[in-house]
Amino acid sequence: MKDSIKIPLPQMQIDFSIVLAEIRKEYLQDALRETVAGMDIEILDKELSLYVPKADLAAIAARGMRAELIFPVPCLLSKNPKLLGYYRLLLGFSQKAFYSSESGVLPFKSMEARGMISKANEPLLIYLCKALSECASALVKGIGLDRLTKDLLDDLTLLTLGPQLRGGANVKKGTAGVFTIFHTIHKIVANHVKESNLQRIIISNAAGRDVLIEFAPDPDIVIREIMAKDNYRNVIAIEIKGGTDFSNIHNRLGEAEKSHQKARQAGFVECWTIVNVEKFDESMAHRESPTTNRFYRISHLSLELGNEYEDFRNRIVALTGIPDR
Repeated sequence: MKDSIKIPLPQMQIDFSIVLAEIRKEYLQDALRETVAGMDIEILDKELSLYVPKADLAAIAARGMRAELIFPVPCLLSKNPKLLGYYRLLLGFSQKAFYSSESGVLPFKSMEARGMISKANEPLLIYLCKALSECASALVKGIGLDRLTKDLLDDLTLLTLGPQLRGGANVKKGTAGVFTIFHTIHKIVANHVKESNLQRIIISNAAGRDVLIEFAPDPDIVIREIMAKDNYRNVIAIEIKGGTDFSNIHNRLGEAEKSHQKARQAGFVECWTIVNVEKFDESMAHRESPTTNRFYRISHLSLELGNEYEDFRNRIVALTGIPDR
């Protein structure tokens, strides 16, 4: 019984803990406190009195808290534009929902992303803060004064941040999968490499032609033979799905199918899909992505052993036209 229980390492939580420490310094209450410490409190209090409803100011003060914990003002966001991210998280908005043309906040996205505000947008901070203050006032009323604490506000930002971090982790998984396969291909063709960098590999095949192996936005990796200047033979399009959640495999295969349909239209000879799940029904996969010629698993290819890897290797060698071994 004891040998049958195999719980994986909590790597995602370990990664989150490291990222969270950095985020606290940039966006959360730690960053807010440090920014306020370097400001003229009289100016800050004056703007709070202008932009925050008096009833809310009094209520927050009665709880022994400062109003900027909930309400942004222009001088504060000018001092540290990244704090816009704090108020977004506090109010419970994802980046996609907050920075949209519908909300009107899209022009201010560089504040959170890069800590910058343009000269054109700086005068508009008044209107941004007024809109945020209306939303924050509704938050205060909805929570209720008896429950309003600094710790609760911190918890609310973390509740919004959690899915954002998880989404970032999923993107990281996908990126890691692409790099794993790129590295695997590099090792297969290593003896024929003319030049390479982090984005592409150029090899010389048996016919004396150059073959490009490179990252692409859609699909993830493409292999093309150079026939003449600006003239290519599109050989292999590889779509890599690095997510490990088997329950989402149908969606991933559907995404791969859309990518491969575009690749077919572009003239690619072979379309391959590589997934990061172990339980894999190839007949089901072919139904979900009929355009895919071959399916592989990241784990099998990265080991560089077994029938699946040998098939992958042999096809890379044959389709690029390099001498074997």
